[in-house]
Amino acid sequence: MGKVIIIDVGKCVGCDSCVIACKDEFVGNDWSPYSKPQPEYGHFWMRLDKVERGSTPKVKVTYIPRPCMHCDSPPCVRACPVKAIKKRDDGIVLIDPVKCNGCEGLPSKLCMDACPYEAIFFNEDLRIAQKCTMCAHLLDDPQWKYGPRCYDVCPTGAIIYGDENDPKIKELLAKAEVLKPELNTKPRVYYVNLPRPFIAGCVVDPEEKEVIIGAKVTALELNTGQVYEVFTDEFGDFWFTNLKWNHAYLLKVEKEGYKEKVLGVYKTDKDINVGDIFLEKQKKQS
Repeated sequence: MGKVIIIDVGKCVGCDSCVIACKDEFVGNDWSPYSKPQPEYGHFWMRLDKVERGSTPKVKVTYIPRPCMHCDSPPCVRACPVKAIKKRDDGIVLIDPVKCNGCEGLPSKLCMDACPYEAIFFNEDLRIAQKCTMCAHLLDDPQWKYGPRCYDVCPTGAIIYGDENDPKIKELLAKAEVLKPELNTKPRVYYVNLPRPFIAGCVVDPEEKEVIIGAKVTALELNTGQVYEVFTDEFGDFWFTNLKWNHAYLLKVEKEGYKEKVLGVYKTDKDINVGDIFLEKQKKQS
């Protein structure tokens, strides 16, 4: 039965509980043959990436927990010269702390170089490579009923653990995606609600020196012809969220009593703050 972890980025609040729980479980604890003690500093077998998006004042922050991906096609396994890295039948990838020789005599740590997710660390004291084990020592313990520690402690339910054949897990997997899918490493750590690009700005009447409420902003997706519409809020702000990465959008603004304004074409290779947009009032007919 294959084990999977699903991380709902939309529920993660960046509390670091998963990071702390991982430290609590592995720092100073020898769980041989699964793992030797994790160093107190420098290792993050579960790390939390803080992604700041946009620019002031249109900014969003996204937190993305990042353990080992436990790939079904793991580059680290193929790179290891002493075959110390194995993939279990349940999908968990483990580094044998006895077999690992730290790539002694080689110019670099090959598994670390091979991992595209930067999930493998080197223990300088023990001279071995180490990483997330998905708490395999706990999962193999019939007395332990709570899954990996990161899953057990997550206060918002952002980390979900289970068997890939479980109907509830299957339902989530149908909506999930993996990091760096183009590498075809086939991770067993999946994500839902990964950040999508946004385009935001503020519409202003420069003559009145006031924001304009209720202006209609239209984004025409040039790749598909799909039209998105939003209206400025009480602060004059507008937000187009959950757009598509690397697509081109033509933006225009219109409001009764003002001249329509075409803002231009914006490509969502990043989150975009178009800044303040000044609308000119229409001249009254005499």
